[in-house]
Amino acid sequence: MLKRQNPSTPEHRRDLAADGGALSMSHNDSRSFFSLSQLVLSAGRIKPSPALKHSKITYFEVEIVDVQSKKQICIVDKVPPASTLLDVKHKFHKACPQWYPSRVGLQLEHNGPFLKDSVSIQSLAVSSIVTLYFTDLGQQFFLTEYTGPLLIYLLFYVRLSTIYDQVESRKSFRHPVVHLACFCHCLHYIRHLLETLFVHKFSEGHTPLKNMIKGCAFYWGFTSWIAYYINHPRYTPPSFGHKQVSYAALAFLMCEAGNHFINVALAHQTNSGNRTCFPSPTYNPFTWLFLLVSCPNYTYEAGSWISFTVMTQTLPAGIFAFLMVIQMSLWAQKKHKVYLKRFYPEVRRKAAMIPIIF
Repeated sequence: MLKRQNPSTPEHRRDLAADGGALSMSHNDSRSFFSLSQLVLSAGRIKPSPALKHSKITYFEVEIVDVQSKKQICIVDKVPPASTLLDVKHKFHKACPQWYPSRVGLQLEHNGPFLKDSVSIQSLAVSSIVTLYFTDLGQQFFLTEYTGPLLIYLLFYVRLSTIYDQVESRKSFRHPVVHLACFCHCLHYIRHLLETLFVHKFSEGHTPLKNMIKGCAFYWGFTSWIAYYINHPRYTPPSFGHKQVSYAALAFLMCEAGNHFINVALAHQTNSGNRTCFPSPTYNPFTWLFLLVSCPNYTYEAGSWISFTVMTQTLPAGIFAFLMVIQMSLWAQKKHKVYLKRFYPEVRRKAAMIPIIF
């Protein structure tokens, strides 16, 4: 028979304590698991860690096409969408250093308006390649500046009824110097226009709008003043008559010819890529002035207007010639300093514009 264990014995008490401890631990574990479950449920669904976003930037290619020949000049690649047209002009200048941003005009269409520098490339793009038409504003600037005086002088020469009294115009006799002055004045600006189109290769940014307005106001204003006096019915011929007119006209034509040949010589050196040597005189006698001055084109330009003043003997022409001599001397001095740095042995004994004097 089995012997009943006495509950009061020490062994029985140890067993009860062990069972009670096990039950207590099991109860505590279940409470901890329940609390953890409630915490997880209250926190909501566990969100996955956000994936790294790879930003993809779309770059544009800007094709620059000549507006006249329709030929491609260059392609500006890797242009960010946030870039403006001014940024494109700067990159275009790096690819083609002869085109300064201030003289670059870009159009979206062949005959469309010029785009502003603040326009973004993204607003112009239809695809990844943007085609823009290029216009040289430098050439356009000088064409505008020189065409105005040519036309203005002719308006005064025909003596419009809105400018002069018609009765007085019919009665007065035109001195030959009036016709000669018109010929010389027109010849001067026609030469400038032809050289702008076929000779000059502009290399500096002279073409902001404010410079264009100042240049046109200066040349157009003085042309109107000079032409009004010379073509006036009461104009009086020079004091020394035919000799004064003839010698001054001859000097004017010689200065015009010299100016042209000097510009051709400078353009030839630029086009040939020979910029390591100072321009040297050729067999043409008009280029021999290179032996005495570093800027003979300014010397001839100043001589033309001084000769024109002597030929017409008018105050407006004299004031214009005086201002032109000052302006030419400033430009010559500035260019002479550049020549001294680049070609010191060849230029150090030369004057800037006037032989021996300046």
